Amino acid sequence: MATTKSKAKRKPSALVENIKTIVYAGLIALVVRTFLFEPFNIPSGSMLPTLQIGDYLFVSKFSYGYSRYSFPFGWPPFSGRIFESMPHRGDVAVFKYPPDPSVDYIKRIVGLPGDTIQVRDGLLYINGKVASRQPEGDYVTDEDGIHMVQRRYVETLPNGVTHSILKATDQGEMNNTPVYQVPPDHLFAMGDNRDNSADSRFMNGVGFVPMDNLVGRAEIIFFSFNAEDPWWEIWEWPFEVRWDRILMAVH
Repeated sequence: MATTKSKAKRKPSALVENIKTIVYAGLIALVVRTFLFEPFNIPSGSMLPTLQIGDYLFVSKFSYGYSRYSFPFGWPPFSGRIFESMPHRGDVAVFKYPPDPSVDYIKRIVGLPGDTIQVRDGLLYINGKVASRQPEGDYVTDEDGIHMVQRRYVETLPNGVTHSILKATDQGEMNNTPVYQVPPDHLFAMGDNRDNSADSRFMNGVGFVPMDNLVGRAEIIFFSFNAEDPWWEIWEWPFEVRWDRILMAVH
């Protein structure tokens, strides 16, 4: 008489289940970060008053399509963009610094391929048309113990997009530039803190930004922290959060 032995199914250990959960979560996070949204933080004041040091924001990776820089470590290397979409004038975009693609920059796109860009007496001209500005009063910054008062304006680009900028002066090299002709497949980017921004006005630095270097468009601030106190003063942390900036749209 034949007998059959039933083998009890082994239940996976808790350790194996935890490892699988971590792996799945990591894969999901990688997909989201690569194709949908990637977090960035703001380390400098070049985009004041729009973005402040200590802002943490999400950048949409799909807004302009995907290039090699959309993927971790720029791999696989290829040229061009997949599902390419042209930015709009006024977009706040993250891109790879042209001289060193390992560095991320965030600026406002003011010039598209074929545009002419010039700054005269502090005013921005796009294709010969001035981007008008209206005063909004003074703006006080206090970086590294240096107290600075600048003028705040609302600037209107020729396509109707409005945003705030800061100006300390209308004189100097940054405020009186030659006429720049934006080449094909390139962009012209400027910081909103106009007199304290390394941007496309400096041809030996940022210069024209290749479309391939675009990472994505800044969408929303998900956290903001004013870390002026020493990091070990943990009792100050709740008071350093800028609650009014959380979930603020970037425009």
